[in-house]
Amino acid sequence: MMQWSGAFKSPGARKLMSVAEAVAIEQPKPGGAMVAALEAVNKSYGKVPALCGVNFSVRGGELVALLGPNGAGKTTAVKLLLGLLRPDAGKARVFGGDPADPGNRMRTGAMLQVGRVPETLRVREHIELFSSYYPCPLPLEQVLAAAGLEKLRDRKFGDLSGGQRQRVLFALAICGDPDLLFLDEPTVGLDVEARRMLWDEIRRLVDRGKTVLLTTHYLEEADALADRIAVINRGQIIAEGTPAEIKAQTCGKRIRCITSLSVAELHRIPGVGDVKADREAVEIHVRDAEPVVRALLAQDTSLCDLEVTSAGLEEAFLALTQDNGDAMRGRN
Repeated sequence: MMQWSGAFKSPGARKLMSVAEAVAIEQPKPGGAMVAALEAVNKSYGKVPALCGVNFSVRGGELVALLGPNGAGKTTAVKLLLGLLRPDAGKARVFGGDPADPGNRMRTGAMLQVGRVPETLRVREHIELFSSYYPCPLPLEQVLAAAGLEKLRDRKFGDLSGGQRQRVLFALAICGDPDLLFLDEPTVGLDVEARRMLWDEIRRLVDRGKTVLLTTHYLEEADALADRIAVINRGQIIAEGTPAEIKAQTCGKRIRCITSLSVAELHRIPGVGDVKADREAVEIHVRDAEPVVRALLAQDTSLCDLEVTSAGLEEAFLALTQDNGDAMRGRN
């Protein structure tokens, strides 16, 4: 599969904030010009619908995370915006024009989930080759530093680990200094340190006014990085907003405790939703925590290690996609 490059020139490092800090200071960015959009798009593979009347847009200077379960339509949406697919109905637009236009492709970078490059070339040779496709690429040393590849510059691609290969693919995606960057599961296979480093580089890119569309299964990643989240399920956008707005849609709580009550007994308590084991404890998802906690204490005098926290993005995501699935089945 073809992969386009893109990039950034990194200024001074911005301090890496925790997920909690990122949420606490989260503010919507002012709307910039429309950079990428799907307008009433339908796309099917044979008789199987992938996207159904999707309206979705990304504005300049923002990082949008497109989330959804496997088969929800994320990859199809990205391929349409890259010009790798054509919609059956509706329009896909990048920089106001056709995503397949050579001029628009020169301004676009992509790190796709399935990337194929020759294994016999060295890391620096790959970057030099991809950089040669662009009129104003970033310097080699800057790209190597951004991807954490300085010590691997002369290593053959085929000799790299899975995480190191991911970093090379990221380098190829940014080396052309794109205005719009697609990152499809960019941190798969990376250890914690490498993942945090990549987060820093993505933040620097957005700080420079670049635009990023991110797809990821790491919800912590979307929570920490995204200005806006769009949730797609069964080919339709079912929710959009800042991470805080998405989480607020469920208004749930999470109760963790050690109890002698069985899972069946816990489910019989009014207000209890999902229940799952967490080592020696149980984790209970509820709408309102107070009445459930009172019932737990009344029914189990030995209950201990009680914790109550607000629902996170994972709970919101599961609630949205499960509710949407139930609604879709109800219409069939």
